[in-house]
Amino acid sequence: MTYTKPYQFFKFISVGVVNSLIGLFVIYTAKWFFLMGDLAANLIGYSVGLLVSFLLNSKWTFVYKGDFATALLKFSMTSIIAYGMNLVTVLASIEYLGINSYLAQAFGIPVFTLASYFMSKYLVFRH
Repeated sequence: MTYTKPYQFFKFISVGVVNSLIGLFVIYTAKWFFLMGDLAANLIGYSVGLLVSFLLNSKWTFVYKGDFATALLKFSMTSIIAYGMNLVTVLASIEYLGINSYLAQAFGIPVFTLASYFMSKYLVFRH
């Protein structure tokens, strides 16, 4: 069993804030300066954000020293799974619980965050 540093989750959240801001900056830049459509700008922005997240989480949050190519592949897969969990939460909240769609979007965030954290900790960046 590995010892969990009490501040590790807060580092993970901090990285999430940073990658979200960078991703949003890239999206806005792609739309404004390069006149890209929403789909292309979003894809590029999220790709950059996920790369930033991977790099910061591997180096700072989890201090990972293993094979980076394998970790990047695992990180990509866990991000897809966490997004799927987020999407199911949002859609189920709207469809089955009758929750306002804006509030449902907010409900999906902790699901994504917790799923990403635990999969990153125990599957992607495991020592």
